[in-house]
Amino acid sequence: MTPDTYNNAMNSSQNPENKPLDIKRRIVNEFQKAFRLTLYLGTWFCAITFLAETALAERPIHLTIFGLAMIKAGLCSKFMMLGQAAYPIAINKKYGIVPSLLIQSLVYSTIVLMLTYLESGVDGLIHGRNFIDSLVSFGHSDPLYVLALSIVYWLIIWPYLLYSAVKLALGDATVAEILFGTKNAARH
Repeated sequence: MTPDTYNNAMNSSQNPENKPLDIKRRIVNEFQKAFRLTLYLGTWFCAITFLAETALAERPIHLTIFGLAMIKAGLCSKFMMLGQAAYPIAINKKYGIVPSLLIQSLVYSTIVLMLTYLESGVDGLIHGRNFIDSLVSFGHSDPLYVLALSIVYWLIIWPYLLYSAVKLALGDATVAEILFGTKNAARH
C-alpha cells in the first residue's frame, strides 16, 4: 500500500489494532454488512416498485411485490459484497474520494445491471420461456429504458459507496459520531 492510497486495511477481518478477528466475529460482521446493505437497497427497490405500481394505477397494490423487491435487494447486496471482495474500494488521497470511486461505482452498477438481466432470464425459465429470449426481452428490448435503469442503479449505489469510502477513510466510530452525535450528547 502506498502512502497516498487507502485500501481495505480496516476491512471486516481486522479490528482497530489490526489483529485478525476470529472466524465467528468475521461471519457476524459480514452478516451485519449484508443485512444493512439489503435494507438500504430494499428501501430503494420498494420505493421504485411502489412508484411503478402507482403509475400503473392498478388497485389494490399487492404486498408480495415488496417481498420480491426485498429478495432482489438481498441478492444484489450479496453480489455487491462479492464485487467489493473482488474489486475492493480504494481511495487515492491525491484525488479524493469522489474521483477515486467513479470507476468503481460504474463497475458495481454494472454488477447490479447484470444481476437484473440474469433475474429476467431466470424469471423466463420459471414461467416456461427460453432463457436467452428472456434476457433479450429485458427492459422491453429498449436500450433507452436499460440506460435509464442503469442510471437509477448508479444513483442508488453511489451514496452507499461514498458512505463506505468515508467509513474506510475515517473509521466506523468517527462516521457514527458525525452522523448521529456522541452517545453522551444524546443523554443530556
